[in-house]
Amino acid sequence: MTILSGVSFDVRAGEAVAIVGVSGSGKSTLLGLLAGLDTPSAGSVRIDGHDLYALDEDGRAALRGRMAGFVFQSFQLLPAMTALENVTLPLELAGAGNADAAAQAMLARVGLAGRIHHYPKQLSGGEQQRVAIARAFVTRPRLLFADEPTGNLDAATGEQVISLLFELNREHGATLVLVTHDEALTRRCDRVLRLAAGRLQTDDI
Repeated sequence: MTILSGVSFDVRAGEAVAIVGVSGSGKSTLLGLLAGLDTPSAGSVRIDGHDLYALDEDGRAALRGRMAGFVFQSFQLLPAMTALENVTLPLELAGAGNADAAAQAMLARVGLAGRIHHYPKQLSGGEQQRVAIARAFVTRPRLLFADEPTGNLDAATGEQVISLLFELNREHGATLVLVTHDEALTRRCDRVLRLAAGRLQTDDI
């Protein structure tokens, strides 16, 4: 079964690109391929000059760890860890010094200075997504992937998360590639890639 076919595009450094389309059009699959989380049967993905699929799984993981951050619809926080521990984890995995202080500063930046010792189950959906955003940005990635970042949030909370995501993206100068059904989020992007039945229909600049 072919999920994506003939999809080709470039993303410029610092650009914010939305991938949109109906359910089943291949959006999340495309994001997974761009991030090196899935393996294509044909084709290539180049990130900063590196052919992602010329690398083995460990090589792709190393490239992601060095360059990319992730925000997911389901937050993907570790339930047995506090907000602080969740945000500290990627820094510790990268061998960064002063991880605790950097994580605390990032949690304060997303408005959670008073919630750092709370576990995910003690946080609202919006707060959990703020922790996830803090975790994504704390390593100062050059590339951020987001899969339906407002999908589990009500409209008002989603708008707050969108504003925070783009504020941080401007501050860090990262390239943002996101999958979304949220028109408010799409309007904030520089460009929109529209998928239908696994093919790229339009590239709106």
